[in-house]
Amino acid sequence: MRLQARDIRLYLGRAEILHGVDLTAHAGRLTAIIGPNGSGKTTLLRALTGEIAPASGNVVMNGRDIAGMRPGELAPIRAVLPQQSVLSFPFTVAEIVRIGLTSSHVQDDGHALIRAALSRVGLPDHAGRLYQELSGGEQQRVQLARALVQIWHPVGSDGPRWLLLDEPVSSLDIAQQLTVMRLAAEYARQGGGVVAIMHDLNLTAMFADHVLLMQEGRAVAEGSPVDVLTDHRLSGAYGCCLQINHTPSDGVWLLPQGAGL
Repeated sequence: MRLQARDIRLYLGRAEILHGVDLTAHAGRLTAIIGPNGSGKTTLLRALTGEIAPASGNVVMNGRDIAGMRPGELAPIRAVLPQQSVLSFPFTVAEIVRIGLTSSHVQDDGHALIRAALSRVGLPDHAGRLYQELSGGEQQRVQLARALVQIWHPVGSDGPRWLLLDEPVSSLDIAQQLTVMRLAAEYARQGGGVVAIMHDLNLTAMFADHVLLMQEGRAVAEGSPVDVLTDHRLSGAYGCCLQINHTPSDGVWLLPQGAGL
């Protein structure tokens, strides 16, 4: 099973902001979408989630074109973590996570799922706290718990579930970044699909199984981290000199190069 986008074109007014982008993400793998600011990463993710309809092209999830699926059909098979969630009313953490519960959880204990999800994101004692009183990083992890509850089982009778993450570690410290990325990687190992927009290239190299590199609304490279994360491709896409350094454990670390750094 896979999540596949073909020839996705999107316009803002008369300006074309996505230029025929293709992407194939497989269940059981963590796919990272990388690229500089303004390259179209979030816009592509919004098309993958069904939030916006492309001017041309299509998105197929588990063999079905999402354009023909109702929100109630999409909710049990894909959950979305946006860059930012703004709430105007005072909800508790548990109430926010409860939003992720759908009719697909009728066989599960909702309270137990909420507790388990908060524990997985490192907030086991936060259920009764007000969401607005939390730090930005804590709020981000609460939203991740809400997304996890929505598709708690990585694989269902109708196929894999999909976790779609927009910059999931942007507000987190190093330890929490690792917690979230390990959680995402484990979800993929259990048979679910994960697509994550990433800015941290080192975390991408550590955790991604598949990488899409975008630049100016185009997909300029797609493949394994070893194939995509190269000096030439990254330097060209980001407009600065980047050099891949290989560690003894075969990981890769990316360091900026240049005078004064």
